[in-house]
Parts: sequence; C-alpha cells; structure tokens
Amino acid sequence: MMNHKRLAGIGIATSSSVIAAPARATSSSVLTAPARATSSSVLTAPARATSSSVLTAAVRAAARVSLLLVLIIGAGGLTYAVAQRKDAVSYRDAIVVLPDETRDNVVSFGGDIDVQGKVRKSVLAFGGSITISGEVGEAVVGFGARITLKETAVVKGDLVILGGSIEKAAGSRVDGDTVNFKSSELFTRIFGEGFKGFFALSFWPIILIFKLVNFIVWLLLAVIVSSTLSKRVTFASDQVRKAFWPTFGVGLAAQFLFGFALAIGVILCLVLIGIPIVMSLGMGAIVVKIFGRVVLLFLIGESLSRAFHKQTITPAGAAVLGTFIVGFVSFIPFLGFLFTGVLGIIGWGAAIRTKFGTTENWFARGARPIPPGGSGLNF
Repeated sequence: MMNHKRLAGIGIATSSSVIAAPARATSSSVLTAPARATSSSVLTAPARATSSSVLTAAVRAAARVSLLLVLIIGAGGLTYAVAQRKDAVSYRDAIVVLPDETRDNVVSFGGDIDVQGKVRKSVLAFGGSITISGEVGEAVVGFGARITLKETAVVKGDLVILGGSIEKAAGSRVDGDTVNFKSSELFTRIFGEGFKGFFALSFWPIILIFKLVNFIVWLLLAVIVSSTLSKRVTFASDQVRKAFWPTFGVGLAAQFLFGFALAIGVILCLVLIGIPIVMSLGMGAIVVKIFGRVVLLFLIGESLSRAFHKQTITPAGAAVLGTFIVGFVSFIPFLGFLFTGVLGIIGWGAAIRTKFGTTENWFARGARPIPPGGSGLNF
C-alpha cells in the first residue's frame, strides 16, 4: 500500500512537470517577447513545434477536465452513499436520533450521541457521551466516552467501553457481552502484577491483530520492492555490511533532522504554509522507510541463507525470509519494539547514504556509483 502511494506520487510529479513546464515556457515567451519577434517566431517555427504546443495544451486541458470529473463523481457518489446508508457522522456536534427516526450507524468524534429511536447497526464514540433510551441493532463502542443506558434501552449486540465510564439503569438490556476496560487497569496490572499482568491486559488481542496486519503489509512490500529494485537493494545491503557504523550514524542524524523539520512544519501549519511542508516530509519519510527496511530485510534473509550454505536464494526470497524473522522478533514485547526501532535507524541510513542504492556514499566525493545495469528503475 505504501509503495503504491510512492509510485502514484512519482507518477503525478512526472506528469505535472511534463505538462506544466512547456506551458510556462510558452506563456513566458509570448508575454515577454515583442510583437514583431513573436510573429517572426511563429512564421519561422517548424510545424512540429507548433503541433507539439497544441498537443501539450490539449493534454493539459484534458487532465484538468478529467480531474474535475473525478472530483465531481467522487463527491456525488460519497453523498449518495451516505444518504442511502442513513449514517450520522459528526465532529464535536451532538447527534440526536429521534423516537420516530432510524439510522444505520452513528459515529461521533468528541460530541454527544442521544439515541431515542433506532440504530440498525452500531454506535461509536471517541470521547463525549452516549445516551441510549431506544434500540441499537449491533454494538455500542465508546473510547474514553461516558455511556448511559436508560430503562428502555435495548442493545442487541456487545457493549464495549475503553477508558470511559458506564451507567446502566434497571430495565436496560444488553444481549451481547459487556466489556469495560478502565483507564486505571493498565497501571494496576503492570505495577501490581508485573510482567504477567501486562499479558493479561484486555487490549492485547488488539495489539496482536495490529502486528499481524503490519507483518502482511511488510511482506507484500518486501516482495514488490526487492523484485523491482533488486540490484539497488543488493548494492545498498553490501554497503551496510562494509560501513555499518557510518550507516547507523547517517540514519540517526537523518531521523533527528526529520523530527526537527517536522516540528517546524507543524508550527508553520498555523499559517497554512506548513501544510505542504508536512505532507512532503511525510511522503519522503515513507519512501525512505520502505526502501531502507526492505534493504535490511534482504540483508537479514541473505545472511541467514549464507549461514545455512544456501547460495541460490533470490532477492525476493531473501527479503521474504528476512520479513519472517523480523516479524517474529517484533512479537516479543519491549525487545521487538527496540529491535524495530534500531532497524528503522539503520534503514534510514542505508537509503540516504547510498542514495537509494545508487552510490557507495552520497556524501563523499568520487564515490563509486552502482555498476551499469544495477537498477530496474531510474529516479
């Protein structure tokens, strides 16, 4: 998924540069050149240049029209879908489902929800409060929210409250399970029961699911990147072997500078100029992280293959093997967090120091570049 964003970002940048550059040059020459020179240029310019300008203008117009159509169709489709589903979504605004009203789903971010009528599916709140005196067809979930069930409340699914409070009146009905994870449970389990209590926390299955999804995503990225940029990945991994500590130092410095630049960008967001800065930094960080991590996954998998005297493993196979090893270690509490953090530093250093696998040391003069034919793609 991240790789798809990266490729999409490159595609957009390339197309915009191809379209915008000729347009700027043409308009600039028309505006600044004298009338006599302009007419002379038009009379003497080859037909091919004229047709190229016309083609560029046509492509630019078509791109704008296509983008406008996509936005209109997307907005209309989204509005139609929300209207058909009868969902209610709000940010810090109150949502009231009247007694004679029916909704499919109700979602609130920091607002209050009052269900007096019927909700066919689920009610979800992040902060704020949920008051139910009507009927909910599936689950009621609150993150840091106050949940109140009146005497006539009916919840046919589960009632889940994470870090908030719950109050159930006599006569209210919950057909499913009631899960109440109080915010003080984390401190009680860890400080009262120690390491054993940490594994007994009720949010542990959520962490497990998140790690499994993260493992699958990295597995796909490892296959895609190592297959399309096999020579670059191999070259960069060799440089990590030859200069581990310089690579680590570059990665550490790069992450520090990235954090500093990101903080400045966030501050500048108050005057809007920081928004494109933050977006650019985020996209760059994603590209660097993906390439650097895949280089290390390949390095780990290839090293293990050499340890077992297997010399015929492919780059994609080595990256997949490294993904399984790193994924297994990441499941270990605390140790997995530290391990992936160190991998992140080294990965950043590998991507930046080798300029995405194109040179031995980007910061040294006369550094040896990647051998000819060393990449399937050119940046």
